[in-house]
Amino acid sequence: CENCRAIIDGTALDVLEIDAASNRGIDEIRALRDAVKFAPSAMRMKVYIIDEAHMLTKEGANAFLRTLEEPPPHAVFILATTEPERLPVTILSRCQRYAFRRIAIPVMIARMREIAIAEGIAIDDPALAAIAYRADGGLRDALTMLEQAASFAGATGGTIDPRTIELAFGAAGREQAAALLDAVLARDAAAVLTVIEQASDAGIDLVTLTRALVGEFRNLLVARIDPALLARDLAPEDAQRAAELAPGVPQARIIRALRVLSEALSLARNGGNPRLELETALMRFVSAREDSTLEAIAARVAALEETGV
Repeated sequence: CENCRAIIDGTALDVLEIDAASNRGIDEIRALRDAVKFAPSAMRMKVYIIDEAHMLTKEGANAFLRTLEEPPPHAVFILATTEPERLPVTILSRCQRYAFRRIAIPVMIARMREIAIAEGIAIDDPALAAIAYRADGGLRDALTMLEQAASFAGATGGTIDPRTIELAFGAAGREQAAALLDAVLARDAAAVLTVIEQASDAGIDLVTLTRALVGEFRNLLVARIDPALLARDLAPEDAQRAAELAPGVPQARIIRALRVLSEALSLARNGGNPRLELETALMRFVSAREDSTLEAIAARVAALEETGV
């Protein structure tokens, strides 16, 4: 309909978006309260979208409360926020709450592929997956990165691949985390240190790499319990790889890796040396047979019981 087209085109006079981060004080809210009294000019309802609603000051929120309690019959307020817990309880109690979920990785890849074909952007599926992982469930962010990658590749020419994505946005460490996982599962200490050295030389943040490796082990744990759960969080080829690796790794060993790496990540964040913490954690895990702590012994016993050896 005509109203729908106007909303999509951004020309609807009765749909108003207000940035609460810039209009957060009591004076701005009073001006809004006065404007609400006027009837819509073309549509049946007048819609106010208040973005970053949690940024309202305490005084501004209190001034807005009266309008929410007794809104004009022609007005609808949409309070958009990523931090609803920061809104006053008095406002939350007068709102209907709709939580937006993260978009599944395969859905994002399919949508970006569709747009890339329509726009004539040459990009392969691994590059689309790299963008989707970086967007972390936000399609708007993914489409922005797709546009930026297309502009970046336009200067160099050729098809956009994962290497192009790394050059445009920096290395995310997923490839190195996968290589680390293979080295750790093979108990190859030399390979572990080599991958960390290469990642460091490539300028990859080692805290980011540790976090990516935690994600790899988490995927193994989920794959052992229910591989179907990975379909939402991973690209199809990554989900298949986790499902193939998981049966060969005892669950107790995966849980211990998650615990050891989480400790290393916490220490690195709190002022430790990220490289040293990662190397130490992985050496503890690779050399588990030489680790005499109760935790390591318990993990070895659990693994033996699980495999029946």
